[in-house]
Amino acid sequence: MTAHPLSAFELEFAWRTDQGRVRKRNEDAVAVHPECGLVVVADGVGGASAGDVASRLAADTIAERYQRRTLPRRDPEKARLFVEAAVEEANIGIWRQSKERTGCTGMGTTVVVGSIGWDWMAFAHVGDSRIYRLREGLFEQLSRDHSFIQEVIDQGFFASREDAKRYGIGENILTRALGSSPAVGIASDVTELASGDLYLFCTDGLTGMIPDDWLRQVLMAVAGNSLDSAADALIRMANERGGNDNITLAMIRVGERLVAASGG
Repeated sequence: MTAHPLSAFELEFAWRTDQGRVRKRNEDAVAVHPECGLVVVADGVGGASAGDVASRLAADTIAERYQRRTLPRRDPEKARLFVEAAVEEANIGIWRQSKERTGCTGMGTTVVVGSIGWDWMAFAHVGDSRIYRLREGLFEQLSRDHSFIQEVIDQGFFASREDAKRYGIGENILTRALGSSPAVGIASDVTELASGDLYLFCTDGLTGMIPDDWLRQVLMAVAGNSLDSAADALIRMANERGGNDNITLAMIRVGERLVAASGG
């Protein structure tokens, strides 16, 4: 029996996680499974107990769901609901462990998930870990932070993030996180893939150290080089600029459409 290809496109993956220069342990987690087109990045909530347990539980639970069940690769809407269900399962698991395990009370995590379908990607996120897309020079954040600073900007109190920061609004106050309650609001969507797309999933240990325009410049420079070189460069740059938090990222590059592939 001939195996069906994962996607209509060639795909390249790269991922890294680094403790940074300040934190005593790494509370981020990353899970990348190229065989099923899955990327998970999670950031244990800073200051909460057992953040590393929560982030690893999120990554493992979501990955295990994809390994147990088959993603509907020809139906973007079903795939989006599948991603949401995987995040919901992780949330319940973290919340239960926070109630049952000594030392895990109050633990939580952000999460951002990307799931490759035939010629699209379903994604979901909770918290302030992000997903970006670089397409034909346009660098765009596809996620929207679940944070207090983003909320006050959305409500019109400030014109920009910089204005809110100057007023003293902290960037690290989350309005949603996995494990904080038995149910959590999950943001999800689907985006079509195009040859040349580059997707970046990352924690705020990266975005807090490197401005968006710098991220764009590094990713624009990838071109014919490997994603591994870009991943290493981003980790190095974040550490050189202070490394104040754990730094985790994963990337997907969409290559040429496969000539022999068909969506049928």
